[in-house]
Amino acid sequence: MAMSSPLAVLSTLREARAQRRYLRPPQPLFFPTSGEEPESRWHMELRAGLFQMLQAAFGENAVIGSGQFMYWEPANPRACVAPDVMVRLGEPDAQFESWKVWERGAPQLAIELVSKGDPMGLSWTEKLERYRHVGIVELVRFDRDDEQAPLRLWDNVDGDLVERDPAAPGFTRCDVLDGYWIAARDAKRGPWLRLARDEQGSELFLTLAERAAARVAELEAELARLKSER
Repeated sequence: MAMSSPLAVLSTLREARAQRRYLRPPQPLFFPTSGEEPESRWHMELRAGLFQMLQAAFGENAVIGSGQFMYWEPANPRACVAPDVMVRLGEPDAQFESWKVWERGAPQLAIELVSKGDPMGLSWTEKLERYRHVGIVELVRFDRDDEQAPLRLWDNVDGDLVERDPAAPGFTRCDVLDGYWIAARDAKRGPWLRLARDEQGSELFLTLAERAAARVAELEAELARLKSER
């Protein structure tokens, strides 16, 4: 007797269950798409700035997220983490409410901005273990209050997230985005995280607002030059 195909079996199961009566309706698992996360102005501005910069530079070939829940176990809504910024390369940017790894694959990059008290109540050790389960390739941690080591980086090595040695060459290299992380100091906002094309940070990736301001400056300079030649 020939075996039925998997699709035929599933179709038969659906038909059978549609005709049955149950003692209670099914209760699908609920995966929250938002939560209450108190956020300082510094945290909000840096998170938004990084999101806008990455979207402007890589949005044509990457999905960029910021603050959404990320789930990695289909039957466990508690198995989640919410990076301040995440990047999944290989597809154009798109809207999403939450990220389910079993549906869309793991993001390659996640950024954590350290605040006073984690809204999910997780220690850094617990959070690091969650990112390991997700399968993150590169994890960035920026702590403005840590004067000695504001920038810390982890790489996925053989399934484990291993912290980089800050004294070793290439410490600030962003392998995923082909750039370099810069722990800078903004004149108005203090410690700041940027991404640059060079290790010295002389050629920064710009946000859309910064690109617009640079273009305005170019046009004003060109207008001034034309006036001077009259």
